[in-house]
Formats: sequence, C-alpha cells, structure tokens
Amino acid sequence: MSREIQHNQARSRFEWTEDGQLCVLDYVLKGDVMNITHTGVPSSVGGRGIAADLARTALETARANGWKVRPLCSYVEAWMRRQRGAYDDLKAG
Repeated sequence: MSREIQHNQARSRFEWTEDGQLCVLDYVLKGDVMNITHTGVPSSVGGRGIAADLARTALETARANGWKVRPLCSYVEAWMRRQRGAYDDLKAG
C-alpha cells in the first residue's frame, strides 16, 4: 500500500488519516535541523506500517531540503538504526 503522507508545514508535522484516525509525526525545525519530537499512531490502527511511512517521508523531506535530522523520538531513532545506514548522512551531530 502506498500512502500519500501530507506535510503540514503550518503545524510542523506529517499526517496520515487511517480509518478516521489521525496519525502524526511532529518536528521542530531549528535552522537546518529537523528535531523529530513525536510519532503518534493510535493503537486501533497500529501495526500497519504507518509510523514507518511517516518516518520515511519526514526523512526524505529533510534530505530534499538539505536539512539534518535529530531523532528525539525513540521510535524514529530506532527506525533509522534498522535502515542499515540509509539515513546516516542526515543525522545531526
């Protein structure tokens, strides 16, 4: 399944609605560093890969904009590690 995650820049988050449930990845942009602060997927729609799609879209958006990423959210930090270096170039020091 291909999800078209929406980037809501006004609210500094990425969004997807699944079965009427809003799923989000929140961030704070400081200069050229995207600090990812929270990923939220309601348990009623969990286990469908939504959080991974949110993370992937956020990281690809960061890459396209030349931003570095600081994964303050434990889910995104773990997800990035599981990608075997695919996003290591984005990590802020």
